[in-house]
Amino acid sequence: MTEWKKKEKWFVAAKKADFKEIADKYGIDQVTARIIRNRDVIGEQEIFNYLYGTMEQMNPPGLLKGCREAAQLLKQKIEENQQIRIIGDYDIDGVNATYILYRGITLCGGKVDYEIPDRMKDGYGLNIHLIELALEEKVDTIITCDNGISAMEEISFAREHGLTVIVTDHHEPRFEDTEAGRSYILPEADVLVNPKQPGCPYPYKKLCGAAVAWKTMCLLFELCGVPFQRAEELLPFAAFATVGDVMDLDGENRILVKEGLKRLPYTDNPGLRALIQANGLDIQSVTAYHIGFVLGPCINASGRLDTAKLSMRLLLSENQKEAAELALRLKELNDERKLLTQEAVEEACSMIDEGACAGDRVLVVYLPQCHESIAGIVAGRLRERYYRPVFVVTDSEEMAKGSGRSIEAYSMFEEMVKCGDVFTKYGGHPMAAGFSLERSRIDEMRRRLNENCSLSEDDLMEKVSIDVPMPIDYITEKFVSELSLLEPFGKGNEKPLFAEAGIRLLNARVLGKNANVLKLRVMNRAGTVMDAMYFGDPEAVRSYLIQKYDAHRVQELFWGRGEGLTLDLTYYPSVNEYMGRRSLQIVIKNYR
Repeated sequence: MTEWKKKEKWFVAAKKADFKEIADKYGIDQVTARIIRNRDVIGEQEIFNYLYGTMEQMNPPGLLKGCREAAQLLKQKIEENQQIRIIGDYDIDGVNATYILYRGITLCGGKVDYEIPDRMKDGYGLNIHLIELALEEKVDTIITCDNGISAMEEISFAREHGLTVIVTDHHEPRFEDTEAGRSYILPEADVLVNPKQPGCPYPYKKLCGAAVAWKTMCLLFELCGVPFQRAEELLPFAAFATVGDVMDLDGENRILVKEGLKRLPYTDNPGLRALIQANGLDIQSVTAYHIGFVLGPCINASGRLDTAKLSMRLLLSENQKEAAELALRLKELNDERKLLTQEAVEEACSMIDEGACAGDRVLVVYLPQCHESIAGIVAGRLRERYYRPVFVVTDSEEMAKGSGRSIEAYSMFEEMVKCGDVFTKYGGHPMAAGFSLERSRIDEMRRRLNENCSLSEDDLMEKVSIDVPMPIDYITEKFVSELSLLEPFGKGNEKPLFAEAGIRLLNARVLGKNANVLKLRVMNRAGTVMDAMYFGDPEAVRSYLIQKYDAHRVQELFWGRGEGLTLDLTYYPSVNEYMGRRSLQIVIKNYR
């Protein structure tokens, strides 16, 4: 057995600023001012945009290299009554990007249809089969979304056969590092729209594929005389994709998501409304959390276990009955996906704990029976558990396929470039990647990734950044309400993290049908008593306390007679509403 323990390093973010001046100027608490500084939001305009930014603060689409040319070319094709085909992707970003382009081009009078590759049959992105199909069906123009930046051969083939090709994408372009410097390899499309392409002056580079598609439609609407209000109606779909594709929620993305969520309750899209209802949510109070962990996975589930066209049918549905049936089907697929994921994670953990990856800083786990569509989710769960870059490899019909999820210190895409000859196909971001390779080369992949790896022990220690050490007696309902100014929370704009040491545990009990919630009654040194919820592994907390104290005293705690047991906690404050009563509580993130 190999002992794998995720190591944590707690530290207090100690960034300097005149917090009183910021608090007074913007009418906020000094603690809130500290949190904003910790997010590296500096300068009057930036702070204003962070707290109160609206669509007026978003960058104009015309700054995106190729965006105006793409809109002009689409307008020309619409006027010529040419057949336009959208080729999207099977995840939440690709589906929403496809929907945005489809609705946008249709509103401008275009003759348009779409194809979304089948994850199992076609793999990711544009391929020769889809181009041949477009040629057979007399398509004139292909527009990609959330893919295309790496489809060099496919786009050359398409253009050689007379197709017009517009690429809208957000993935990293391919490159080669030479003695003369970095050289980028770009597809020879008619027009290329991607904020990450060299020479693009767009100041914000972190847009998702659906946001790039939305920007392109904004310019097309302008050229075709379509009111901007119609672009605003498409904004919730770009927001869904931004959160669901785990993009950084800073800068323009934050405004985009906030504005999209603000418009969500007024959407007249039956499919989106049905999906929210099928998951028992109130459309008036959907947050980024609900998109990331409840609704988004349902959209993704269709592309994983069925076909992403199911999600497109939902978004395009104009019939409430049909929308309700499709939404229920997506929820059922997501429930099935959860079960498959749990089984695969348990198998992978057994392999790792029994020494399959002994000594590796980069984990390459081969799960031949794992459904290839959930490899990325499994990799993400393993990354959380072991805090290492993780590649999960599965079997497909012809070769091995997989997905990777990374940690901050490891740029997954760049590391894959270093041994790119191992893969038959690969692409992605610093934090995530997809790939395929011959089964016979899996061991070589593992060996070379680890040989090239320069991660230190410190890199492999998860950093727990505490915004403010704050006693729980400081928490008030007014303060909790003020924290909502900092939403939406997610990657790049994490929930604020507070901490207090030496908190006494008064009693404990396990809740939830899966026994996965721990409810504690706690008291700090000032005598403030409060409920504390931990949504994690209650057994792990119990084991930790037994190790620190002893089994009898821990059992007394669960019998409601806790005495002398203390923990240091990181937490987030909230208000619990139950049977019309409101009470303050904390949600525990880390303990020691």
